[in-house]
This record gives sequence, structure tokens and C-alpha cells, in this order.
Amino acid sequence: MKPEFSIYDQEVNQTISFVEVVLERDAEILHKWHQEPHVSPFWNLNIPFEKYRTHLEGFLADTHQKLFLGLLDGVPMSYWEAYWVKGDVVESCYDPQPEDQGIHLLIGEPDYLGKGYALPLLRAMVLFQFLHQGTDKIIAEPDIRNKKMIHIFEQCGFKKMKPIELPDKTGMLMFCERKQFERRWRDVFAAAESV
Repeated sequence: MKPEFSIYDQEVNQTISFVEVVLERDAEILHKWHQEPHVSPFWNLNIPFEKYRTHLEGFLADTHQKLFLGLLDGVPMSYWEAYWVKGDVVESCYDPQPEDQGIHLLIGEPDYLGKGYALPLLRAMVLFQFLHQGTDKIIAEPDIRNKKMIHIFEQCGFKKMKPIELPDKTGMLMFCERKQFERRWRDVFAAAESV
């Protein structure tokens, strides 16, 4: 698995990497993660494997997004959807710029919960998305009931904007602006540039 992006994070003393999802290799583990009790209430993908595989196949064919496994020191433990706001259902919820990006995530492996990994992982993905020079804003719309994730997004530098109604949930629209992110995580940017 060749990573699209890797960064060593001193906070967790591990390398965070993102590799593109491959249907044949990853469908089973992603299906397993979507059945986990900490995931299924927020993702609504607690479905039989064949249905999940068809869902994943459709998502992989969608050119306005890229799907990633998140790895810590080479071990897959999280799932990420990085998407262009233009062309997504959320674009009707605010006035997006052409190269705004959005993010969805889950920590799949229960052994990694509650150990302080969510913020470094999110920070790494946002940094990865901001490597696209035209992107000045990353958005998120976590389920409004998911207070833990909303808190992690805020720690990363996202600001709550407003609740929004989406087809599958009520989300909290959140924005992370490039300039504020770069100021907040200057050391992380410096580390990424030196890799």
C-alpha cells in the first residue's frame, strides 16, 4: 500500500498515512468498521456485506470524492472521505468557493478509541487537503448528535457555523480556513514541508 500522504506526528510518536481505498482489498474491513456500535448510529451503513460492497463500489466511482484508509505506523485503523463541495449535497447549505473541500471520517478499530488519535489524524488529513493550493476552506458536517467529533473538529480549528438538514442526518456545518489552520498548526506545516 503506497500512501498518498504521510507525516510523522510527534504528539502520538507515529507516522500517519493515507492510502486510497481499493474495493477488493478494503471492502471487508470497511464493512466491519461500519458495523461497530460507535460507528453505525452516525453512518447508517449497518447493512449486509453485499449491499455495503455495492455502496462502496458506487462511492469509489464518484469522481467528486476520494476514499482513504488512515494508517498509524502502517496499520489501517480509520476511514476518510475527502470530497469537493461543488457537486455534493452540502453545496446548497452555504455559498462555496470552487475548490472548497469537505471531509468525513471514522475511527474503525475500537482499540484506537479514546487514546488521543482523532485530533492528530484529522489534523493530518486537513493538512493533506490544504496541499491543494486552490483550497482555502475545508468543511465538515458531522452528525449534530456526535458531540465528541464536533469537539475534535473544534480542537483542530474548525468553527461551528449552523445546523443543516441533509438527506441522512442533521449535521453541524463547520468551516476550517487555511490561514487560521496554518497559524494554529505552524509546527505541523513546518514538519510536513521538511519531509
